[in-house]
Amino acid sequence: MSAAPRTTAARTTAARTAATRVARLPRGITLRYSGRTATVLALLLVCCVAVWTLTLFTGTYRIDAAHIADVLFAGGGSATDRFIVVGQRLPRVCAALLVGAALGLSGALFQSLSRNPLGSPDVIGFTTGSTSGALVVILAGGGSAGVGVGAGSVLGGLCTAVVVYAFTASRGVSGNRLVLAGIAVGAMLSSVNDFLLTRADLESAESAKAWTFGSLNAVSWPQVTPLALALPVLAVATLALGRPLRLMEMGDDTAGALGVNVTRIRVLCLLMGVALAGTAVAVAGPIGFLALAAPQLARRITRSPGPPIGSAMLTGALILATADLLAQRVLAPFQIPVGLVTGALGGVYLLWLLSREKKTDRSA
Repeated sequence: MSAAPRTTAARTTAARTAATRVARLPRGITLRYSGRTATVLALLLVCCVAVWTLTLFTGTYRIDAAHIADVLFAGGGSATDRFIVVGQRLPRVCAALLVGAALGLSGALFQSLSRNPLGSPDVIGFTTGSTSGALVVILAGGGSAGVGVGAGSVLGGLCTAVVVYAFTASRGVSGNRLVLAGIAVGAMLSSVNDFLLTRADLESAESAKAWTFGSLNAVSWPQVTPLALALPVLAVATLALGRPLRLMEMGDDTAGALGVNVTRIRVLCLLMGVALAGTAVAVAGPIGFLALAAPQLARRITRSPGPPIGSAMLTGALILATADLLAQRVLAPFQIPVGLVTGALGGVYLLWLLSREKKTDRSA
């Protein structure tokens, strides 16, 4: 009778092993994924391409598809067509995809690091810190945007991370402690941001306040380029930390016993997560709920036991690109900040989670 359970267990283990695939990347990085994950990634990528195409080929200013193709692939078309397509629509949709991917990856890092679904940069204060750094640059420069805003955003996020880590490191960095300390620091920084706005002149304050809603309305290539260069590097670095992060989700003691330098991995994850959130904030301003929801949705649809790095990026990109398309089209020709759309979607997502929890409690 004991042979049957062993045979069943052996078959289950063999099936899981067969379902797991291994991709070997440069510099000795090994990536393990399942067939379901590969399928989900392909579907998400197709959806991102579909939203990219729909955003690029439609709009208030109507241009024939043939003319748009001529502008994109042959450099033709009128000056107005080139300005609308290459100067406005293309950088905006690319920014939406890149910012969404960066926030999704940042959320996956922080949620895996804290082992808490609330451990996203907008909840634990890092996005607020990035906003503080960017606001200082915007208000000091009279509302100008550029490399200075990006540097201020990343620096503000890093300073916030140092403060939060200092509050939690003395008694051990646990998930709940990290979240609580981040919420407290974020609340204080939110007051600082409001104070900065009250001390600015009216024109600068209005420009900065509109930026804090999270918007892609006036995004341009100089703002998109730094994120486009930084995101692939940070994504590859995150893939290299995939295995240690999976082990750390079982607990610091277990991960340490298996040879993981827990402190080093935690610091690297903090730095990369803040860099991702900071560069995203520099492009689009603070966008709420995306970093919170994208990793959770990605984990649910892939059923991944570890941090859903690739699927979180594509899920975040798809959500933000879709939300920005809605922001452009719902009240056309008026455009609303995309941060308001993601906030509404985030509220719906949290209500959906609450309803699932109630159903689970009733069934139990």
